[in-house]
Amino acid sequence: MKKKINIFVIVCFVAGLMFNAAPATLTSETTFVTIGSGDFSGVYFPTGLAIAKMINKKRNEYGIRATVQSTRGSAFNLDTIMAGYLEFGLIQSDIQYQAFNGLAEWAKKGPQKELRAVFSIHNESVCLVAAVDTDINAIADLKGKRVNIGNPGSGQYQNAIDALQAAGINPKNDIDAEKVKASEAPVLLQEKRIDAFFCTVGHPSKTLQNATTGERKVRFIPIAGSGIDQLVAEQNYYTKTRVPITQFYPGSQNSADVKTFGVIATLCTSSTIPDHVVYTITKEVFDNFAEFKGQHPALGDLTKEDMLNGLSAPLHAGATKYFKEVGLMH
Repeated sequence: MKKKINIFVIVCFVAGLMFNAAPATLTSETTFVTIGSGDFSGVYFPTGLAIAKMINKKRNEYGIRATVQSTRGSAFNLDTIMAGYLEFGLIQSDIQYQAFNGLAEWAKKGPQKELRAVFSIHNESVCLVAAVDTDINAIADLKGKRVNIGNPGSGQYQNAIDALQAAGINPKNDIDAEKVKASEAPVLLQEKRIDAFFCTVGHPSKTLQNATTGERKVRFIPIAGSGIDQLVAEQNYYTKTRVPITQFYPGSQNSADVKTFGVIATLCTSSTIPDHVVYTITKEVFDNFAEFKGQHPALGDLTKEDMLNGLSAPLHAGATKYFKEVGLMH
């Protein structure tokens, strides 16, 4: 029996029960897999839920039953996969790269060479939201301000630190840093307990929608400049992008989209997970691609070819088998 761990899980959903599917026939051959996602307000949770739903529709045929857990985020998912307590997890491309190569917080832990990529999902942008009454107009204006940089264990925590350092701001000394989940930040901002917050998300984001529709007016702050240019040039897991404000966040005080940088959300697993399990999950998502894309607006512009980009860890053999069968790999 799999060990239990007292991990930071808000709730565990059995996807089949949520979607009124027929009762499963559980046998000794049933394989149970758990997908680590993220906070409820982001895109990771509904994405994980969509994958679990697709697998559970055919759980009697495949003998695989999937659940999704809401977790602290990318870094937590990765470490929990490596510890053997999750089979799959949604992980930012930068976290995937750093862990596999033993960088950043994995410098002491060492390279996570058993980490395996399955496929990429959607683009995410690093967003900086500030209250208008704080006179924050550029990332340099954060000095001396109260700023939420995200909870340790999330990918956005490292993104915020990278952005601040690239802009010449010391996260420990130059700002009054809060370290709570992104979903809690809009309330703190509206209550004037913080001046600004970072958030790495796909769009549209419920967290950002909540932040831009409160009584306290807010704006998105560009994350740009020579320091950010250098950061993106040196770290190939980062890309330049924009926050789609005019499309999704009309409540903000911006009149146009703003520049920033971003990452790619990916599905990862361990080399210890059987090939047929990874093959089955990959096949279900790609064979039912239109259904998958319809689960969240952030997935709407995906192409199958896009989902092989941004992967720095080796592909799992089960995913490789499927991609070669359908001609996405040679």
